[in-house]
Amino acid sequence: MNHDLIQDARALLGKSSLAGGTRRQALQVALGVGVGVGYAAAAGTVMAQTAIKTPSTGLLSGEVMIDVNGFKLPAYRSAPAGKSHVPVVLVISEIFGVHEYIADVTRRLAQAGYMAIAPELFVRQGKPSAYTEIAKLQAEVISKVPDAQVMADLDATVAWAAANGGNTDKLAITGFCWGGRITWLYAAHQPKLKAGVAWYGRLVGASTANTPQQPVALAAQIKAPVLGLYGAADTGIPLDTVDKMKAELAQGSAAGKASEFVVYPEAPHAFHADYRPSYRQAAADDGWHRLLAWLKRQGVAG
Repeated sequence: MNHDLIQDARALLGKSSLAGGTRRQALQVALGVGVGVGYAAAAGTVMAQTAIKTPSTGLLSGEVMIDVNGFKLPAYRSAPAGKSHVPVVLVISEIFGVHEYIADVTRRLAQAGYMAIAPELFVRQGKPSAYTEIAKLQAEVISKVPDAQVMADLDATVAWAAANGGNTDKLAITGFCWGGRITWLYAAHQPKLKAGVAWYGRLVGASTANTPQQPVALAAQIKAPVLGLYGAADTGIPLDTVDKMKAELAQGSAAGKASEFVVYPEAPHAFHADYRPSYRQAAADDGWHRLLAWLKRQGVAG
């Protein structure tokens, strides 16, 4: 497994290894929760007191299938019921896939007036919920997912949204950890995008066949302003890489120059993940308010 994936794994687990009951429990929670099934029971042993449950009242919420050149891509979609032509937000998961936490994020956005769609971007390579070891998940699934495949799947998701009640002239993306990196990549890829919010996504790293370019190398190509939300106590994303990205953005496109960062002084990696011990409510709440304000500021809000 390459160095970048090892760094991601260490950040997800904290400074210690997999050994240790608390972190092992947290990992089992993270990897063992498919959407709905098993989530409540698993989360109940670790972080039930902080896991947020957003009601689906007034929402159209559940799984949909998106056609990608004949391949049926599962996604979890939430949107205000009975409304059409609503702004669209793509929600990109951590390496653990679209489980209840990500589904809940789509409901939070839908309650704010958005169609929020979280596609299962690992489905061709494997099922994250089948893994109990993060190293194996990284090596056997995540490392085999090509960036080009992800970009194509997201483009197909945007097309599906446009055909199913979404206003893709008001298009945004947000993602967490692995999905935070994808947020930066998609901001460099999709000209229709109006805004991005990247939660602790890796900015630098080695080039591989599947991940040929990192966000810092694409800064000049950013097509929509991105708000980066990072933690100063993140063991996998050194603050000097944030500074490096800032410097590249400052020399790039107008959208790049309009991008901003917020670094929370004591927040670790995955501080928004309310089902895990890394959760920091103050930083998570502030980040969420900033996300909503950013979407409005960039003209995405309805």
